[in-house]
Amino acid sequence: MPLIETVRRHLPPKYRELAKFLVVGGTAWIVDTGIFTLLSHTILAEKVITAKIISILVSTVLSYVLNREWSFSSRGGRERRHEAALFFVVNGLALAINLVPLALSRYAFGFNLANHPQWVVTFADFISANVIGTLVGMVFRYWAYRRYVFPEDFSENAETVDPDAPDVAAPVR
Repeated sequence: MPLIETVRRHLPPKYRELAKFLVVGGTAWIVDTGIFTLLSHTILAEKVITAKIISILVSTVLSYVLNREWSFSSRGGRERRHEAALFFVVNGLALAINLVPLALSRYAFGFNLANHPQWVVTFADFISANVIGTLVGMVFRYWAYRRYVFPEDFSENAETVDPDAPDVAAPVR
């Protein structure tokens, strides 16, 4: 039995959406980290914030497509334009959240080439931008996607609710 089917069989339905979100996030993280590393070590070596903005923008477009079509495919109901606009607003806020650790590392704590060797700066950039910033941004994104972008209720009993059962809250006459 394939690994995905085994995980799917054992994972409770309410956690499947989170698992898909994490897979999409991991994929976007690899794209983000790869582009950031390439840009920050080549044409944007002196402009790491710009390199991170570009890498996040590319990975955000990928993330929207994968989240819309896979992670949160059972949610939504809004027009795609409205949903996409909310997605990119949330990701704009998450971008700012993600950049804070990198900016602090570079400018407040002085992890730059004027103060440290290249390997220290590279390590500090990786940890602050691709680990700390990404983790904080990920928590914010998951909360905001479920709350604002793809807001359909996702209850534990969604698959077992009988649509023909009487509404408990309906007044009895």
